[in-house]
Amino acid sequence: MNKKKIINDPIYGFITIHHDIIFDCIQLPEFQRLRRIKQLGLTNMVYPGAQHTRFQHAIGAMHLMHTAIKSLRSKDIVISDQEEIGVLLAILLHDIGHGPFSHSLEHSILENVNHENISSVLMHQINAKMNGQLDMAIQIFENKYYRPFLHQLVSSQLDMDRLDYLRRDSFYTGVSEGTVGIERIIQMLNVRNEQLIVDQKGIYSVEKFLMARRFMYWQVYLHKTSIVADCLLLGTLKRAKELIASNKTIFASPFLTFFLTHSFTKEDLQKEDVLTNFCNLDDNEIISAIKVWQTNPDKTLSTMSKMIIDRNLLKIEIADEPYSLEYIHTKETEAAKLLGIDAHLAKYFVTSGKLSNKAYSSDGNSLKIGMKDGTLMELSETSEIYNLTNDQRPQIKYFITSVK
Repeated sequence: MNKKKIINDPIYGFITIHHDIIFDCIQLPEFQRLRRIKQLGLTNMVYPGAQHTRFQHAIGAMHLMHTAIKSLRSKDIVISDQEEIGVLLAILLHDIGHGPFSHSLEHSILENVNHENISSVLMHQINAKMNGQLDMAIQIFENKYYRPFLHQLVSSQLDMDRLDYLRRDSFYTGVSEGTVGIERIIQMLNVRNEQLIVDQKGIYSVEKFLMARRFMYWQVYLHKTSIVADCLLLGTLKRAKELIASNKTIFASPFLTFFLTHSFTKEDLQKEDVLTNFCNLDDNEIISAIKVWQTNPDKTLSTMSKMIIDRNLLKIEIADEPYSLEYIHTKETEAAKLLGIDAHLAKYFVTSGKLSNKAYSSDGNSLKIGMKDGTLMELSETSEIYNLTNDQRPQIKYFITSVK
């Protein structure tokens, strides 16, 4: 069978699959599930074009990785064929552990478990079925390989994951501020002492990338309407779980019921039934349940579900300071009165929290710039037109949702 396929991508044009093992992993049910998981959760309630999926993103990130490998080799960086395949697989499968609606329900389906943890466990499981063909990919993904720059290409402050999602999310939302010069940034990457660096002449491109990332967080990822939709989505699942715990009958698929009737933590990822049910969860499972929950006898559950389906969302306020307990209590009292529900249930409609936007950090895995004289400098020390001081401190805002 010919496995050297070509994928037509709206961002990069034709993407070629160069290795049989890449094709085999794309064909895995665990990977095909990503077709049914939206990249930006419920952000399409703000930007109707944001219908793209984790599948598209993973393919795009793999394409950028292949471009980066070619660029580094052209600078006499030795990368073996085995390392090339390993890093391509690592980036291809880096998001395989995402649950329904991506980050919207992270730490929810599996409590306090991030998608990287699940991706790692799934990669080990797939590797066992494929007779160890993912050994190097797992080492690179988990940063256990002796050449750290390969992991940095997968996960760092300037990796192929971020480069693709900024360009892709900008394209599908229509938010042009997220457009960055990906091709130039990749051409400016280099390796020094097995660490990923950026050549000095690429400083301006990196600065543009950081500015674009900050803009995209406020305009897309932390958009107030997306925050409201996420709060409602989390609330509906939490309420459904509470009702089931009190012996109420709630409609849900067997896979969703499995997680609504049990609580799982990171340690439970090693259980086969947990992974099997997780890999059968996608956006469709959640939306199908919420559509039915609109007619549930429980007014709290049905009201939240109808708000999501009809896009008749809650009101949200955003401020520079935290909201007082008195103000929160006032909003809860208003919500209980307006909706005709018990006061303790108003917490589902009045949610307060914190939004944090930090575009860059010089701590730990900072970006190093290779100067023309051969020295290495931290990016914040070399910037000429962009003050990185502000980006090293997170911008914090506070929000509260309430009934209109």
